[in-house]
Parts: sequence; C-alpha cells; structure tokens
Amino acid sequence: MKKTTAILAMTLGLAFAGTAHAQQKTMSIGTGGTGGVYYPLGGAVANVLSKNLPNVQATAEVTGGSVDNLKLIGAGKSELGFTMADAALDALKGEDKFKSGKLPLQALLVVYPNRMHVVTVEGTGIEKMADLKGKRVSTGSPGGATEVMAFRVIEAAGLDKDKDMKRERLGVAESVNAIKDRKIDAFFWVGGIPTAAVTDLAATPGLKMKLIDHGDLAEKMNAKYGKLYTTSKIKAGSYPGYDKDNSITEVWNLIVTGDKMSNEDAYTIVKTLVEKKADIVAVHKEAESFSLDNQVQERSPIPFHPGALKYFKEKGIGG
Repeated sequence: MKKTTAILAMTLGLAFAGTAHAQQKTMSIGTGGTGGVYYPLGGAVANVLSKNLPNVQATAEVTGGSVDNLKLIGAGKSELGFTMADAALDALKGEDKFKSGKLPLQALLVVYPNRMHVVTVEGTGIEKMADLKGKRVSTGSPGGATEVMAFRVIEAAGLDKDKDMKRERLGVAESVNAIKDRKIDAFFWVGGIPTAAVTDLAATPGLKMKLIDHGDLAEKMNAKYGKLYTTSKIKAGSYPGYDKDNSITEVWNLIVTGDKMSNEDAYTIVKTLVEKKADIVAVHKEAESFSLDNQVQERSPIPFHPGALKYFKEKGIGG
C-alpha cells in the first residue's frame, strides 16, 4: 500500500495473556513492497511494540500490500493489518477481491492518508488522464490496494482498464525501474509522501518526472463506491525538482484486526502506538497522523474495536 499504501499483519497469540510465566510471542508485521512507505513504517511500529510490550517480539515483513494482509487476517495467519480504507470495506462486505467471503474486521487506529500518484515522465505524451489511452501502464501489485483504487480512478476518468491500455501489475519499485527502462509509460501508486521509489525516480538524471492531475474524479468515485475518497494535493517540493502542486485523490489508511482480539489487547496496542508516536515519526513523518484527532469513525468504514474506543474515550475523543 499500496497506499499500495503500511500494512500490519501481526500474529499475537497470547502475548497479553498476563500469565506469570508468559513466553516470548512473535508478531509478524506485514508491510508492503520495499519501495513504499509501509515498509519503513512497519519496521518502526515493530520496534515500538517490541520495546514497550512485555514478552512481544515484532518483526516487519515484506508483503504485496493491503489485500494480502487482509487475507492473512481472514485466514487467521496474522492478527493486525495496515490497510487502505477502500480495500478494507471490500473485505468487510465480501466484494471485489474478497468474493470468497466477508471478513469480520474491526478498526484499531486511523493512521494517515494515502495519496494517489499517477506518474509518468516527459517524452511519453501523457499530460492528462485521457492520454493514458493506448499506453503501457502499471496499476500496482496484485496483493496491494493500489490496484483497487487505480481501477476506480481509471473508470472515473472514462477509460476502460482492459481495453484502453496495456496493463502491467508492478509494485512501486518495479514500476520505477520499468519506467526508467522505457518498458512502461506510466504507473499508479497510492502511498505516503514521500514514497522512496518515487523520490528515486524524481532524482534520476536525464529524466523529468510528471504527476498527472486527477483530483476532480473523487466525487465520481464516491458516487459509486461510498464516501471513501477526498480531493487533495501532492504539494510542490514533495519530490526532488517537482515544483508545482498535483491535484489528486486520497484515501485513509487504517490498522485493523479480526474478531478475536480482546478489549485489553486492543486497548494496549492503540495506547502504545499513539503515545509512542514520536518514535515512529523519527522513521517516517507520515506517522504524525497517528494522532487522536484523526480517530473519527467517518474516516473509517470499519467500526472501531471496543478496546480502541475505550482508550479514545479516556482521552476525550468520541470515536
């Protein structure tokens, strides 16, 4: 995440059982591809949880993104997951990539907004969304939520994802390599700012990166899929040499769990992530959004876990 995306897939077991001789428990934190934001952020979250929770050893793993991590939760192979809100809602309802069954999800924390990047370089002839017609375009890795959102942006722009472009399914690091090698003309990526792989592309000598405006499509996307998307911008200066604002769509990231986590465990995890936020911000500034004022249900289509709500209420947040 994806926006694709931060994806936290944790195997918690009895880490918080409070037994006198609790043995060490491991937590697997699924993140995303190595070129994105979830990967460094997941490492920082793992460190914070390992350091502050007794008998817990958390580690960050590379995964395909939101969709993969939601499926891991559904299969009982992990307990927590960073995910984009749109993919999580699909999982809750058993739609799109989750047609095999609804997943019983609960939100722990609204984290940060994922910004949709529509990226190309000078020389491809792509100036606006309509120019993607007939081009070679990557819409993100199969296991991430970039693909979910990219298809909706393409549809809202009046294009057919199958007929109007030659489509690849590459993660952000692979997309950057492919565009440098002129194997693709453009790619979609939804993630935090800055995304390491996009920074790498922007800083590449002999190439001029371009970001395509598409913020006007949020309304059309929401009309079909529910109030998930907002118009936003990637500000000038977010990437090397990029000197103008880019009008985009964005969607919030969440940390979710299944239906088996106790109220006490949920409370402890949420409290730790909010109160040790500075340690995570030191690794990536998007963690600034791990804040109490973002914990409003309208930002999450997934209901909050009662244990998370208990912590929010203690802090005077309505949830």
